[in-house]
Amino acid sequence: MDNPSRRTTLTIALCFIVALIEGFDLQAAGTAAAGLRQTFALDPKMMGWVFSAGIIGLLPGAFFGGWIADRIGRKKILIGAVLLFGVFSLGTAYISSFSNLLLARFMTGLGLGAALPNLIALCAEAVGEQRRGTAISIMYAGVPLGGALAAAVAMLFTEHWQTTFIIGGLVPLLVVPLMLALLPESTAFRQQQGVAAAERASTGQALFGEGRGRTTLALWVSYFFTLTVMYMLLNWLPSLLLEQGFSKPQASLVQVLFNIGGALGSLLGGLLLDRCNGIKVVLFVYAGLLAALAGVGLSLGIVPMAVAGFAAGLFVMAAQLVLYALAPPSYPTSVRATGVGAAVAIGRLGSVTGPLAAGQILAAGAGTTGVLLAASPGLVIAALTIIGVIARAAPLNVSMKNAKA
Repeated sequence: MDNPSRRTTLTIALCFIVALIEGFDLQAAGTAAAGLRQTFALDPKMMGWVFSAGIIGLLPGAFFGGWIADRIGRKKILIGAVLLFGVFSLGTAYISSFSNLLLARFMTGLGLGAALPNLIALCAEAVGEQRRGTAISIMYAGVPLGGALAAAVAMLFTEHWQTTFIIGGLVPLLVVPLMLALLPESTAFRQQQGVAAAERASTGQALFGEGRGRTTLALWVSYFFTLTVMYMLLNWLPSLLLEQGFSKPQASLVQVLFNIGGALGSLLGGLLLDRCNGIKVVLFVYAGLLAALAGVGLSLGIVPMAVAGFAAGLFVMAAQLVLYALAPPSYPTSVRATGVGAAVAIGRLGSVTGPLAAGQILAAGAGTTGVLLAASPGLVIAALTIIGVIARAAPLNVSMKNAKA
């Protein structure tokens, strides 16, 4: 395990596997919705609570998962998170009451939320600065792929919704021994353990101390608005297309292309950030997303709509990956998982807000155009604030390189 290249490969490979499982379990309730509705006799309002329980669990999971990891290690918390969402995903297949279903989904969300900031921190700390975005992109590509696997399992076992949760629970439990044996703890974290005790005494300074306040707030704003749009599209795109007169098969095709675009975008965002000027990458990605949203709102035929749907998936996921790649270097190692976890938690607030806001706008009669117009100013704000983060980081990076030289 002394070979740095082997450590890096193992870290990224195992984090990719966990991200794949995370994507599967994030989509599990959605793909098994029909079976859950029938088994528990759920009306739409109760079904909404089932979805919300998992999302609500993601918020404290993301924040506290990062906060605790800065104290006892990324590996320990990640393994604990995988155990947590594995046990409760498996339990979902065997419960018999609505209240227990809500508890199981909340606890699953708690584990899923705690996993993500540690996946990001481990991948960011496993490679050098020049490959950080690429490493995070490779890892996070597992999430949309896991979601696609969940959809495939649901299609194969339409009469047995429990199968999705059994697979989503057993696989992480089987992966845990592999992580215990092979996943290396972050070298950067281990090097900091001896000197970080004094910094831990001032945990309140982690996010806003030492001049990090503006960067933290900018990351939060960018995460919030970007994930608001992402989850709005994930939840409402098929309904928006049906309202525009497209058939159900056409809406499903666009949704599939949206997800394929997302998988490619998850690789594109980090790769571009590692190879090109950060500010130009942000401008390109967010301008592309705004153009894609305009395409979704204005396209009349299925071919231009399919292109717009693919582009929307590609650019919204690329934007998310740019944010995931920019958060880790904004914080020192001793508080990195706390900083990333807090940003991810704020993003999860956006993931709740987006679908709710879209529903209210549609209920008010504004239609698809109204939803997309309402989303656009937030994306402009997100782009401008994250450009500010990059601009502030550039002089610091130059001075650090000069100091090393």
